Amino acid sequence: MQDVLSGFTVGITAERKAEEIGNLLARRGARVLFGAAMHTVPLPEDGQLADATERVLSGPVDFVVAITGMGFRGWFEASGEALPAHLGDARVVARGAKAKGAVRGAGLREEWTSPTEESAEVLDYLLEQGVAGKRVVLQVHGDPMLEFRRALTEAGAEVVPVTVYRWTDPVDLEPLDRLIDAVIAGEVDALPFTSAPAATNFLARADRTDRGEALRKALRDNVLIACVGPVTAAPIAKADLPHAIPDRARTAALVRLVTDELPNRDA
Repeated sequence: MQDVLSGFTVGITAERKAEEIGNLLARRGARVLFGAAMHTVPLPEDGQLADATERVLSGPVDFVVAITGMGFRGWFEASGEALPAHLGDARVVARGAKAKGAVRGAGLREEWTSPTEESAEVLDYLLEQGVAGKRVVLQVHGDPMLEFRRALTEAGAEVVPVTVYRWTDPVDLEPLDRLIDAVIAGEVDALPFTSAPAATNFLARADRTDRGEALRKALRDNVLIACVGPVTAAPIAKADLPHAIPDRARTAALVRLVTDELPNRDA
């Protein structure tokens, strides 16, 4: 197992988990190229999060939807003591295990967690419960989740979105550009993605620099694209690029998928 990826090169586009994923792959013998495709920017300092929290506190809340563990945790850390007490009687729904952990860490208790960790399943659950006349607080990630919010609104809910952070280009674009060039040159065997924004901006950066067509051809012909889950895979699927998803939406499972699939592709 130690050298099973010897001779293979894997590109890492993650920001937060780059070192963790890179180390796991390097221990298996892979050459690792880093090129973060996005940068996470917290919003507390610019007033948006404070304004959203004030709106949440302005009236009773029927449902709270936790989409990401990092986002939900960051919201509570930035928002003071009034928030947990105000949401104590609300029905809390979590998109997955990490979101559930953040809910419990905030002193709340979830009534349901999506088994598949997909936003679509969370939406279906809320609609089945009935949201007409209900006030739904939705912790969103960098994607504003407009379709999700529209569906709730059309079902009669008042939706209060809370955005904790947004995504931008990486601070240093050179590593990302080098990684894109390496993919086009056929020097990269696999690209594991851990977030939809990273996948989106990886393709978008190539488009903005007139390398989009060449990148997509290389991805279709030469590269194992591995996405940690269906949400992450959405922009890859939209681009009609072949990809694989592990059985569980976990970093370890993603690395295991790359480890299992790459040698088979080379056989």
